[in-house]
Amino acid sequence: MQTLKPKPKSRPFCCSVKGHVKLLRLALAVTSMTFFILAQAPEPYIVVTGFEVTSTFFFILLYILRLDRLIRCLFWPLLDIINSVVAAVFMIVVSVLALIPETTIYTVLGGVFGLAASVFSIADGALIYRKLLLNPGGPYQKTDAHDKL
Repeated sequence: MQTLKPKPKSRPFCCSVKGHVKLLRLALAVTSMTFFILAQAPEPYIVVTGFEVTSTFFFILLYILRLDRLIRCLFWPLLDIINSVVAAVFMIVVSVLALIPETTIYTVLGGVFGLAASVFSIADGALIYRKLLLNPGGPYQKTDAHDKL
């Protein structure tokens, strides 16, 4: 007779490394957007950082509420990696464009915080990719059928 082992309790998302990186990415993007708003920077700077803030916030909400386990028709890690890469590219472009003319100190600070947010966006994508590479199909449960082969 097979004995069932209790499923190990997983850590909450906010206490994991992925959660810390994503929350730090959100905080840096919000700070960058705030500096761009204060500097009255061109609208694309504010829109791109707003996109970054919104998408990061919704992924955090998705993982906190564990909707990724409930909505199984989408492959969430791949969507998260694509989001991280696209956000990093857009934030790098906007941040470099904000740093080139050096119009006001707030614009420069927004560009610096945007570059930091893009670095953490790349780190977030790398963490998810590493997890996906090491554990592609979810946790492996060994059963007695595998021992008979």
